[in-house]
Amino acid sequence: MAILFPSSSLSSKPIGTQTRPRNTKPRGVAMASTVRTKVVPAVIVGGGRGGRALQEMGNGHDVLVKRGDSVPLDFNGPILVCTRNDDLEAVLEATPKSRWNDLVFFQNGMLEPWLQSKGLDDADQVLAYFAVSKLGEPPVDGKTDTNPEGLTAAYGKWANAVAERLLAGGLSCKVLNKEEFQKQMLEKLIWISAFMLVGARHSGATVGTVEKEYRSEVSSLISELASAAAAEKKLEFEGAMEERLCAYSRAVAHFPTAVKEFKWRNGWFYSLSEKAIAEGQPDPCPLHTAWLKQLRII
Repeated sequence: MAILFPSSSLSSKPIGTQTRPRNTKPRGVAMASTVRTKVVPAVIVGGGRGGRALQEMGNGHDVLVKRGDSVPLDFNGPILVCTRNDDLEAVLEATPKSRWNDLVFFQNGMLEPWLQSKGLDDADQVLAYFAVSKLGEPPVDGKTDTNPEGLTAAYGKWANAVAERLLAGGLSCKVLNKEEFQKQMLEKLIWISAFMLVGARHSGATVGTVEKEYRSEVSSLISELASAAAAEKKLEFEGAMEERLCAYSRAVAHFPTAVKEFKWRNGWFYSLSEKAIAEGQPDPCPLHTAWLKQLRII
């Protein structure tokens, strides 16, 4: 499966190599593909398409760690985690605890509950909006007609280093503070949860087919999920979310749809429904719940 790694328009001023402090207030910085910069060597966990693509963007001094291998203790630099979500427990077990604050998670979905359970509330994360169709092929940037500057975003201690690496590979990346990153993470979660579920209802329609032929269904679901997420996290999304998400869907129109990694994606929204119902409150995501039941996912 190709790596899909959304975000609102931010400035395109290049950043330097100094790490931006966490939780600062600037709106974000886009990395322009014309800037030349050095790449900080990294440990890369995962030898699949994503991990290999990140290694190709390096300077030859990276350490690639495959499934079951231990993360080196004496390597000063970021640890880029490019595995499936269900492999994250094993990654932590293979990483010396003293190095957990150097982990950078590239996974799709809602990682917050799992990260908090591990004491990694402030962990580095990347919303990677690029695709690697085959092992060894160059990644394709997820630029859209509403976000021509690119969609990929990074947050945390190693955010600048990640942005510089992606830049070296011809990709764009924004460095965001924690609040902005959380909004973008949730927006991406809404995209993958909504489009995959609607597509699954229509015999596995592609993402492009969902956007073109079932726009009213996916629009209703986007609105519902966004409202539930905003209420749960006490935040306000930027306007025109539907347009941004549909634009991204047009950019990756050929991608298939399926409800996968339920715990990390649709499962978070269903947990909000379960909590509300247990408290005697209305389901905040009734359409989402009904469609999950229709497909016998719950």
